[in-house]
Amino acid sequence: MPQQDPESRRTPGPSPYDRSARSGAAHGATPGGVPGADPSVTPAGEPVATTGADPSVTPGADPSVLLAEGATAVPPPPPTLRTTLRRAAFGAVAAGVLLAGALVAVPDRGQDAAKEPGPVERAEAAATAGSPASLSDLTALIGDRQQWVESHPQDAPSWATLGSAYVEWGRRSADAAYYERAEEALKRSLAAQPGERGNGEAWIGMAALANARQDFLAAKRWGETVRKQEPRTWRVYPVLIDAYTGLGDRKAATEATEKFGELRKGVPALARTAELYRGQGWREDALATAREAADRATAPAEKAEALHRLGELAWERGEPEEAVAQFDAALRTDSGHHASLAGKARALVALDRTDEALAAYQSVLTKLPRPLYALELGELYESLGLDGDARSQYAELEKLLARSKAAGVDESVLRARYESEHGDPAVAVELLRAQWKKQHRGADVADALGWALHRAGQSEEGLTYARRAVDTGVRNASYAYHLGVIERQLGEHGAARRHLDEALRTNPAFSPLDAPKAREALDALGEPPPGGPGATGR
Repeated sequence: MPQQDPESRRTPGPSPYDRSARSGAAHGATPGGVPGADPSVTPAGEPVATTGADPSVTPGADPSVLLAEGATAVPPPPPTLRTTLRRAAFGAVAAGVLLAGALVAVPDRGQDAAKEPGPVERAEAAATAGSPASLSDLTALIGDRQQWVESHPQDAPSWATLGSAYVEWGRRSADAAYYERAEEALKRSLAAQPGERGNGEAWIGMAALANARQDFLAAKRWGETVRKQEPRTWRVYPVLIDAYTGLGDRKAATEATEKFGELRKGVPALARTAELYRGQGWREDALATAREAADRATAPAEKAEALHRLGELAWERGEPEEAVAQFDAALRTDSGHHASLAGKARALVALDRTDEALAAYQSVLTKLPRPLYALELGELYESLGLDGDARSQYAELEKLLARSKAAGVDESVLRARYESEHGDPAVAVELLRAQWKKQHRGADVADALGWALHRAGQSEEGLTYARRAVDTGVRNASYAYHLGVIERQLGEHGAARRHLDEALRTNPAFSPLDAPKAREALDALGEPPPGGPGATGR
């Protein structure tokens, strides 16, 4: 994609959404184990899948077990013939779509036309269109499918839908245990109907699962297998975009995003395009596209996600007040969008509203216990001189990382970030070299490896990776800070001055620990010598 003027708008044009009709039966069921799943089933001829089974899953288990905290198990009513027929029609397209783009109303002919859609119907409408469903609706869909596959164990599309829904639930609840259940359900789907016989949705689900576990090479293999067979299946492109991004393959990610926009117009494509522009450093284009997505989004979950994206962009631009406003708007739209509470906490720190920030971080970690948030809270404590609280928080981070690892999630990059700053930089280097060997070569890995090498006393080698991260074009204050510090260490004072200044201009409060250090380093370098950049040697 050629870069245009940064003020230009590169947004997909409007087109009608696909529509399908089906109504559900379950209300109030909560995500549980996969009934009757055999974790040893691996269909022949499929790409190699990540292994791992949930030991808590009991064959034939009550679908209301393993409730989400605070949820009440309400067994769903028995399915009617009308529901049965619609399950069959819907399941063939729903699975991969749970992981992509924009909610539409699904018209229902006949006597049900005047009825308000229930949670299962809403989740199905979101899935058919490629939009995020609300967590409550996603829960209802999971309960519906759990009950259905109990009595229809060979229904491959329903197993695929259930598996993909588990992936989405695990991702949005930060409960990696659901990935094991997802794998079992997707394997059941592929055992009933192999992918090469038309079950591409299960393959897409496996790609999404691999992305969630941060195994981007496996996700690429699954996704490209689907694309080879069904190149115009738009549902495969979001998982390919995530895989290519994780691998640092910017060209392939750009092409996949463009193809997705060609095949699937509307809010999902706008959201993906905004992320692409952000990663390229085209901030004005990213903002314009993200605003259009927010304006066009209608369903609460979709709207909240779009507003959250605007909050993230504002934060990265160094506009914490605007970020708080957007995150608050997202939370008003969907109180279950807990990532926006974490984003708000980050921005509150920048506004020196420390007590509110601490409360927000503590609250979000009870609702969405992502290791990243635990690290951020620990560093906030450390910046405040609360060393005991920081140590306790880092201990909680260790527990979260161990839990993720046990569920097959690769959190090596985050662990390396922690080790570089608060532990053993040599361990960080080892972890990140392994990531690089696995072809995980995105900007985040390049930056983390460059910084870890510097912290381990290998600044010259670290410089190569730090430059690679900044050269992607993404406007990230931490990346510029790391590069500036490494350049200063190596005596490249002119370049160091430029990058430290860039970090603080990009976001003056990018980190409660590192932003003050960036100012100190820049002050220590002083003003550039007379004669301009050439006088500095760089």
